[in-house]
Amino acid sequence: MEYTLPALPYTYNALEPIISERTVSFHYGKHTKTYIDNLNKLIIGTEYESKNLEEIIKTSEGAIFNNAAQTLNHLFYFGQFIPPKVEESHGDIKKAIEKKYLSIENFKKLFSSEGVSIFGSGWIWLTTDDRGNLSIEKGSNAENPLQKNLIPLLTFDVWEHAYYLDYQNRRADHLNEIWKIVNWDIIEKRYQSVIDKVK
Repeated sequence: MEYTLPALPYTYNALEPIISERTVSFHYGKHTKTYIDNLNKLIIGTEYESKNLEEIIKTSEGAIFNNAAQTLNHLFYFGQFIPPKVEESHGDIKKAIEKKYLSIENFKKLFSSEGVSIFGSGWIWLTTDDRGNLSIEKGSNAENPLQKNLIPLLTFDVWEHAYYLDYQNRRADHLNEIWKIVNWDIIEKRYQSVIDKVK
């Protein structure tokens, strides 16, 4: 199986001023493509050549894992955005967040602060188990919740290349601003696909 860099559902400048066209160009157009290209080379002639990204992440290690996880992490990350607009969570994901974290605002503050607290590079995730129970998970480097048999719903990238061109070392500002481009329709669909199996 050969992986390719899919076209984004928006133009590279559509997320401005939250994420600049320059950052999307480097972060998605170059960084993400490099992970994909590396993965394609690494899996040739291995047991992973015919596996999908989720299977590779759950069963591999070393360079293959790093490039597979970073491929999936970045596709997941960039696939959850829309051009800036006033949009709030809704549906079952809103109810689940309010039940677990008391309010959407409390959840956002906790999620962002947990992301700020990650030492070095990594990812902050909102996840669910197969019963619909939410949790916030922190991962270093390329770590992905699939390794813990959790299902990712939302993620923010805290590698410096995700924000340095726009925010320099102000990670907290970057994380607080990203909420303005989260596509809650996508987060709701991701969560709904889990709880539909529970009903």
